[in-house]
Amino acid sequence: MTADPSDKPRNETEYERLDRQLMELLQGFRVATTGVQVLFAFLLTVPFSTGFHRVDGFGMVLFYLALFGAAIASICFIAPVFQHRILFRLGQKALLIKRANQFGIAGAFALAVSITSATMLIVESLSERTLPVALTAAGVLGLAGWVWFVQPYRTRIKAHARATDAEDG
Repeated sequence: MTADPSDKPRNETEYERLDRQLMELLQGFRVATTGVQVLFAFLLTVPFSTGFHRVDGFGMVLFYLALFGAAIASICFIAPVFQHRILFRLGQKALLIKRANQFGIAGAFALAVSITSATMLIVESLSERTLPVALTAAGVLGLAGWVWFVQPYRTRIKAHARATDAEDG
């Protein structure tokens, strides 16, 4: 059973609501940023490891996709923190929340590309066949796509439809 948030309205001012929303977003970014930083650090060391010279062609494309995907995800997840510092006390919290949400979604796309590419690179270097690489890509990208984007957007669409029906009813 799910609870409709409007059934239990919060007793908070607009400023308190914005503070809470910003803190919730930044806390989520702290979790995501840690994972991205670990992946990015690993990818930065890969070219200096033994055996990297054997990576060529498609493997190099995968490596660069993983590396730049992790870099872009890092930038997106960290951006709201620096924007908050620069725009501090200027009454721009609603704008910061909107931007942080957009950066979070963009960062998640970049992270999905990075994780998929890094996983494919490992499978590609361990297997001589194309099928395991393709299955890896489909599985990892499909799972990230489902749990990070499709499932929440479906829920969002359903919630919006219920709200619209309630307004019309």
